[in-house]
Amino acid sequence: MKSKKTQYMTSMALFLAIEIILVVTPLGYIPIGPLNATTMHIPVIIAGIVLGKKAGAELGFVFGLTSLIKATIQPGITSFCFSPFVTIGTMSGNYKSLLIAFIPRILLGYLAGLVFEIIKKKGHENLGVVLGALTGAITNTVLVLSGIYVFFGEAYASAVGVQYSTLVAVLLGVVSTNGILEAILGAIVSLAIYKALKPILKS
Repeated sequence: MKSKKTQYMTSMALFLAIEIILVVTPLGYIPIGPLNATTMHIPVIIAGIVLGKKAGAELGFVFGLTSLIKATIQPGITSFCFSPFVTIGTMSGNYKSLLIAFIPRILLGYLAGLVFEIIKKKGHENLGVVLGALTGAITNTVLVLSGIYVFFGEAYASAVGVQYSTLVAVLLGVVSTNGILEAILGAIVSLAIYKALKPILKS
């Protein structure tokens, strides 16, 4: 029991270190227009699959925390959507910024682990990894952009210079490009790493 707990804590520390490396280098958040494409979701997905949905949720919380910190100390034109401590012109973040920063990221890891767990029980381990990764990544993207639209729609449209009436189309464009690419990347990398770790997990 003690050995399993130690192994869990060691593995979580490793995933946490990877998240920190990603956030302090250009690899974690890649600016594309007013938003950032990210690879931060990949360690969260893998933690959820390898260590379980609870671990995925915990590392998802760390992902959300790094998003909040980055938006606060390196603010861009839409950082008020992710941090209550940022004001851009007349637009300020608030407690709803915390919902956008944390809830999608926590669900990202939790759902990746949950879907993997369900599919694996049906005897489709590799498919479980892929579907878990896709579910978590797409959930994260959809909830983040939905939160932006619901809580900060007019302010966000003004910040990025689009008409509010066209904002839904703009956000759907992000989902169909950045969101799908992030999901596919997450699935491919997660499956490759899971296969590499499988012999270690069995031992």
